[in-house]
Amino acid sequence: MRWDNLTDSGHGRAADAALFGADAVVTRTLDTPEFHGITFHEVRARSVLNRVPGASRMPFEWTVNPYRGCTHACVYCFARRTHSYLDLDTGLGFDSQIVVKVNAPEVLRRQLASRRWQGEHIAMGTNVDCYQRAEGRYRLMPGIIAALRDRANPFSVLTKGTLILRDLALLTEAARVTEVGISVSVGFTDPELWRTVEPGTPAPERRLEVVRTLGEHGIGCGVLMAPVIPFLSDQPERLRATVRAIAASGATSVTPLVLHLRPGAREWFTAWLARHHPYLVPRYERLYAEGAYAPKWYQRRITRQVHELAQEYGIGPARAGASRRGPEPSDAAPAPPGAAVSGAAVSGPTQLSLI
Repeated sequence: MRWDNLTDSGHGRAADAALFGADAVVTRTLDTPEFHGITFHEVRARSVLNRVPGASRMPFEWTVNPYRGCTHACVYCFARRTHSYLDLDTGLGFDSQIVVKVNAPEVLRRQLASRRWQGEHIAMGTNVDCYQRAEGRYRLMPGIIAALRDRANPFSVLTKGTLILRDLALLTEAARVTEVGISVSVGFTDPELWRTVEPGTPAPERRLEVVRTLGEHGIGCGVLMAPVIPFLSDQPERLRATVRAIAASGATSVTPLVLHLRPGAREWFTAWLARHHPYLVPRYERLYAEGAYAPKWYQRRITRQVHELAQEYGIGPARAGASRRGPEPSDAAPAPPGAAVSGAAVSGPTQLSLI
């Protein structure tokens, strides 16, 4: 495996500073039922703050990704290609060979304390899910959130995992001193489709229960309705059922995103499609003939339909910079000067980064 020249920007280039060396890797294969067949590569990272490439369309510059690879095993996940930079398989290997930055909390705390750090927004869940099953074993996120809270550093989390509720108290504390954005990804509610394309994730209704619970505790939560899968979840009745369920959860916003198929993910998804829906393969070849993204006319149609349904059910699309003030208990310490207090849903463009 190529560990010694890996950067978290997704490019293994010798000119870049390595995030960790081969001598810092410990490989563990567990035989417990919940991790059967999963191998963990534990690494000691040199840095966990990752600058987003300048060409990116994302509205944030910095991310923290404590894991690489993801047991959610979503067949469409764009991040599959990043496993190839480690000479790991982008198919089953991506689902079962998980890189864990075991020292992420302490490294982040040190980097946030640096005089060079300017307190910019940090996005999490932008490469793979930071609340995947591995987080139940390694418990990296409590330390990460605590470090951000202690520096009143704004951040957002995008997840398909229900484990985020374990850290509800920490999130509430952080929301009293800085901008905190939480968004949950639910592209559809059809149980059969969920079981085949997102086999390692909690069921859609359990994810929407996360949205409801966060709202009940004063932390507004948006829903990234992603991906909308052409010919499988884009029928009007299925879009309506999904938006209706999202509205019932109390989501502060809904933002649709049509499936896109970058190299690595495209091959894996196409193989899945050929096994489960072979009649759709020619239609996908035509729809995605120009590249990774569906045609703009199709994307606009889906966006219009979802927004109309959202308006009907009393929710709207996410707005850039939208925020909601979090609960302020009577005995809370005053926030640092200039700190915003929020339990915000992240903005629409920010939410687009996980899928």
